[in-house]
Amino acid sequence: MSAKTKIVVLHMKELIYTGIFAALGILFIVLMLIMFLPDKAVDESTTPPVETDTTIPTDSSASTYIPGIYTTELSLGNQTLDVEVIVNQEAITSIRLVDPSEAVTTMYPLLSPTLSSIREQIYETQSFSDIRYASESKYTSLVLLEAIKSAVQKAQPVAIAD
Repeated sequence: MSAKTKIVVLHMKELIYTGIFAALGILFIVLMLIMFLPDKAVDESTTPPVETDTTIPTDSSASTYIPGIYTTELSLGNQTLDVEVIVNQEAITSIRLVDPSEAVTTMYPLLSPTLSSIREQIYETQSFSDIRYASESKYTSLVLLEAIKSAVQKAQPVAIAD
């Protein structure tokens, strides 16, 4: 018997590490394939339909607003922030400040509570008339109200003259 016997010693720790790295490698390849290969079924279901009709209705059933998200930039000192208004065809559905910085909320502490008060009144009445505000937040209210009105004006359909 001249065959040479070789003894291979495998450590359990090395086997576990190799198995984990192999599994991670396979997972990485699968994720790369999912991310970069086009999938027609997913693309068609997530893409909103494109409307080709660009006419604006002019009859009595015309909508009050063009649905969408409208923003107006509001300058407060050297800081700026956006007032966002979301409307559907009939009503204002959301009014909010877009990502106000901590500096703005610190310098203007009445901004958030005043916006909440105005927002609730507008949601209830869907009108800018008879908006009530506290005397200590008069100027803050007026500035916010003008920004909201400006954003809502962008949402109103343009009348076509014949």
